[in-house]
Amino acid sequence: MAQATDRLQRYLEDELGECRSEDLECRLDELDALGETFGTARVETELDVLSALANETRYALVRVLVAAGEELCVCELNAVVDVSESGLSHALSNLVDAGLVDSRKDGRWKKYRATNRAVALVTVLEGSVSDE
Repeated sequence: MAQATDRLQRYLEDELGECRSEDLECRLDELDALGETFGTARVETELDVLSALANETRYALVRVLVAAGEELCVCELNAVVDVSESGLSHALSNLVDAGLVDSRKDGRWKKYRATNRAVALVTVLEGSVSDE
């Protein structure tokens, strides 16, 4: 940490022309406050969501459910992705755990729907990737 503090002090000296100890302390307090805006639990939750999307099958399922805009039966989803039934079940379970998909039992059928979180993420991704 001392090395980081020394480096920050050199940076502030370059930016401000001089750096007093109170300038350094003030900036360290500001940076600590920034670090506290997100907690470890929040970072872990966000990484779980991103990890859930980091698989082709799971990402395809989320995209299909967002595009459908309605519930789809597991049998309909199985027709969309080329994976085994257990692979599909595992992928959907991961998506439910990550809060990207909701599920409900309807008689003997299991139905899935994209959550608002999934819709928001897909919308952001669509807006950030150009069609080159």
